[in-house]
Amino acid sequence: MAQWTSAIGPAQLARQLQAQQPRPVGAGLRKPPAYRALADGIRLLVLEGRVPAAARLPAERELAVALSVSRTTVAAAYEALRGEGFLESRRGAGSWTAVPAGHPLPGRGLEPLPPESLGSMIDLGCAALPAPEPWLTRGVQGALEELPPYAHTHGDYPAGLPALRQMLADRYTARGIPTMPEQIMVTTGAMGAMDAICHLFAGRGERIAVESPSYANILQLMREAGARLVPIAMAEGLTGWDLPRWRQVLRDAAPRLAYVVADFHNPTGALADEDQRRQLVDAARSAGTVLVVDETMSELWLDEDLAMPRPVCGFDPAGATVLTVGSASKAFWAGMRIGWVRAAPDIIRSLVAARAYADLGTPVLEQLAVNWLMATGGWEQAVELRRTQARDNRDALVTAVRRELPDWEFHVPRGGLTLWVRTGGLSGSRLAEVGERVGVRVPSGPRFGVDGAFEGYVRLPFTVGGPVAEEAAVRLAAAARLVETGGGSGSAEPPRTFVA
Repeated sequence: MAQWTSAIGPAQLARQLQAQQPRPVGAGLRKPPAYRALADGIRLLVLEGRVPAAARLPAERELAVALSVSRTTVAAAYEALRGEGFLESRRGAGSWTAVPAGHPLPGRGLEPLPPESLGSMIDLGCAALPAPEPWLTRGVQGALEELPPYAHTHGDYPAGLPALRQMLADRYTARGIPTMPEQIMVTTGAMGAMDAICHLFAGRGERIAVESPSYANILQLMREAGARLVPIAMAEGLTGWDLPRWRQVLRDAAPRLAYVVADFHNPTGALADEDQRRQLVDAARSAGTVLVVDETMSELWLDEDLAMPRPVCGFDPAGATVLTVGSASKAFWAGMRIGWVRAAPDIIRSLVAARAYADLGTPVLEQLAVNWLMATGGWEQAVELRRTQARDNRDALVTAVRRELPDWEFHVPRGGLTLWVRTGGLSGSRLAEVGERVGVRVPSGPRFGVDGAFEGYVRLPFTVGGPVAEEAAVRLAAAARLVETGGGSGSAEPPRTFVA
């Protein structure tokens, strides 16, 4: 019986391998043989989770043709991977990827580091900050006081608690976009909102236009749903969106959905101006494409003098073209799994009806907590505290990276939680691999692209500050030196325990 659970074709694997930057060769070291470079490339894809464990690899001859190398090279690479525990084979069943015993199974997204690992590992993998106390505790206490009337009901509210739907609608109205509660559905986080939207609008095989780069977990959600991703490159730096390119792709590819993060884009931090927002909506409407706008970072402006542009849904207030996704997870706390969708009432009804076959609804107590915070002004005070934390962390991280890694390039965003860094010609995948061994966890650029793009980048979130940010930069510099000198394979000095 075959032990593989998925398969990767020769063309797809070749694209991902060819997108990787060659491994640097340090002074006095010889260039590794072709089979070793191929084995290293496949191993990195497995360690990154971009080729999952138990994925059937192409036959030796097929991959040799796709890569324009000899079959002997592929055979030797496969044999090396088998010896290292990254490949298993059986006659008649082929070869499939594996993870050696004792090695953590890689995730396909950006899962948080287990709390027990935080003593020795600085986690820059997850763009989330600790809860803004005392507001989390106060919100939960307020929710408990308001819970008794709801406890006498069945507790199922597929569209969300009426009070919270009204609250969210009123907040959009206050921002200048008249909204009824019938235009709101409360979800289990932004991921729950995106999952519902993808299942309703983009069945298996449907095209979805996405920014390139884009948020890794959403890209993976879309892949798992069977969508065909159509990447559209971001403009250089923080200048945002290439609108002529967007119009062309939406017109020619006719995607059913398009997904954008217009407010402090994840991972680049770019902020779309009002003209870009208007043009995005016009292009989507002309192409018949539903534009899904992720607003989860919209309240995290960090520079005091920044005037925020009008929300994207302001250019389609009825919500027929623009579906807006919001969440408490970034602005407040990732553990508060409350999200929402704003759209036309008929779209909301369809999403609610489809939800009966998914999660039925969102936890009542957490909805009450968010509603209490928004009703009492606690939300604004908590978000202001969050902005202060993120601003201080951003400034500390920028200073530390510029000092320790002067060859790395980035633009400092004016909001959000992420820094998108060009790594001076080093492989982001190798930096991520070596970083784990020297005590800093960082996601590589290809996680945020399609088919291996952005190998020369990493994403650094504003989740640590002060001495921890400085130590993170020191460890990143140590990882960079190992990669530069060809020491990216094998053992590295174990990380020391770091207490902030």
